[in-house]
Amino acid sequence: MKKLLVELGDRSYPIYIGSGLLSQSELFVKHIKSKQVVVVTNETIAPLYLDAVLKNLQGYIVATVILPDGEQFKTLDYVTQIFDKLLACKFSRNATLIALGGGVIGDMGGFAAACYQRGISFLQIPTTLLAQVDSSVGGKTGVNHPLGKNMIGAFYQPQCVIADADVLDTLDERQLAAGLAEVIKYGLIRDAEFFEWLENNIDALLARDKQALAYAIERSCINKAEIVAEDETETGIRATLNLGHTFGHAIETGAGYGKYLHGEAVAIGTCQAADLSKRKGWLNEEDVARIIALFKKTRLPVQPPEQIDSDRFLELMAVDKKNVDGQIRLILLQKIGMATLPVDIDRALLEMTLKTYGRR
Repeated sequence: MKKLLVELGDRSYPIYIGSGLLSQSELFVKHIKSKQVVVVTNETIAPLYLDAVLKNLQGYIVATVILPDGEQFKTLDYVTQIFDKLLACKFSRNATLIALGGGVIGDMGGFAAACYQRGISFLQIPTTLLAQVDSSVGGKTGVNHPLGKNMIGAFYQPQCVIADADVLDTLDERQLAAGLAEVIKYGLIRDAEFFEWLENNIDALLARDKQALAYAIERSCINKAEIVAEDETETGIRATLNLGHTFGHAIETGAGYGKYLHGEAVAIGTCQAADLSKRKGWLNEEDVARIIALFKKTRLPVQPPEQIDSDRFLELMAVDKKNVDGQIRLILLQKIGMATLPVDIDRALLEMTLKTYGRR
């Protein structure tokens, strides 16, 4: 087992990475403050891993909330079901919430924990690769709104993250590839050596080679933990983690939540960001080709959906947390391994990317 620390002063917490961690009850017990525990999961994960988690909670007063599986259910209405259970059980502010699932469950569970009685403890038990390398680390929680993804939420740090690599054995190929989109992101924004390693080892990752996956998870979490420690609430460098996300969130919202997995939309959005970076004079044709080729090799989409034209993209991208005074601001690449902070974008260049990339 590897143990990393997200350094945030009195809010610091460990990330445990390894195999067989769901059966290590001591990892759970040391981070649970009282006897009251609610486990939040979904209909896909519950039959697979809920019993394994509950075995660690013998002697506790345990409630469970099993939500539908899918991005389309990441709403305030479904978070209310978590509040309903906590209140029905008369759980106090010393209770602990365990979020057992992918990014949707982690975001919703964390948001519920941040809100219930103005904040209770929670643990992240991510069950997808995307959640293990990205969404479970850093304390971003929230839900979607019909007009914009993740526009309602809070920064709220967990007590720990338990990333058991064994749960990836039951992950379908589409979800695995979607998780790799966020892994590739770390190489692009700050770790060129890692990007090159991914180019050389993507086949092993897709084949679920345990050693390769363990390395990719650890390297990604190290990158994320360092960024979060430097900028917890995204006033600076943490914004670079949103490479491709403004385009990607527009795709998720415009196509309808659930049609594209988050990693799939981010892959397309990152290719669009690379195209725009080339138009800014930062990336060259070879750089963009390498980026697109790696996403293609990862079996991820790289073309934006035809039904979202440039005008609709601009409308959707106007609803983004990085925007200031109505100005669209994006994360771009100065080179592979170096991202910019949010920059104001020349509207003409952005429209060229939206009208031409993937639409020839």
